[in-house]
Amino acid sequence: MFSCGRTLCAVSDSPHIPERVSIPASNQPLCVLGIDPAFAGATGYGVVESDGRRCRMLRFGALRPPRGPSGPLHPHLRQLHALVAALIVEYMPDGIAVESVFTALNIKTALRLAEVRGVVLLAAAQAGIPSFSYSPREVKASVAGYGHAGKEQVQRMVRALLGLSETPEPADAADALAVALCHVQMAESKARREAGESRAQAASLAVRAGGRNRAPARISSR
Repeated sequence: MFSCGRTLCAVSDSPHIPERVSIPASNQPLCVLGIDPAFAGATGYGVVESDGRRCRMLRFGALRPPRGPSGPLHPHLRQLHALVAALIVEYMPDGIAVESVFTALNIKTALRLAEVRGVVLLAAAQAGIPSFSYSPREVKASVAGYGHAGKEQVQRMVRALLGLSETPEPADAADALAVALCHVQMAESKARREAGESRAQAASLAVRAGGRNRAPARISSR
């Protein structure tokens, strides 16, 4: 069944939020749908919006298989596809971030989890939304600053980064918000890098143009 999407109150006092480098805000905020796929447990989802200076949570929740891990998977895949498609229509995200398959899983579990991810990627492709995959280590390093951070530490950082009054529950939803935050930070970092390269290129072209426009020195004859 679909879990109800929740909205938590934002808090203004968040002393544990790490300092983030700001980039100029654009007219269109960056909206990201994060997905934490699972087949035995709940697949979490979270929608995050960033204006380049701070992030805010728009919605989160989780979808649990109706019959648990021993039941058929296709009804859950159908429900998951419908959920992701509905979230895309409602929020029109700029990108969908999905946690990649954990390589230490056994083959059967990895294959079934890949099917869950495939449904999410299919819904994104059908809507023309770019999708991005991040490993659990990348998500932890981006959100908590440490690739081996514990689940509770990541959840606390998600709460702090989004300025929430309480930790998002269930944990699968908090993990999905972490995936979304990971992509936001990656996208903003890329934007800053590209902006810096553009400024450097423009400065270089200006120097070259100034050199070409400079009048040649005249040698006086005596």
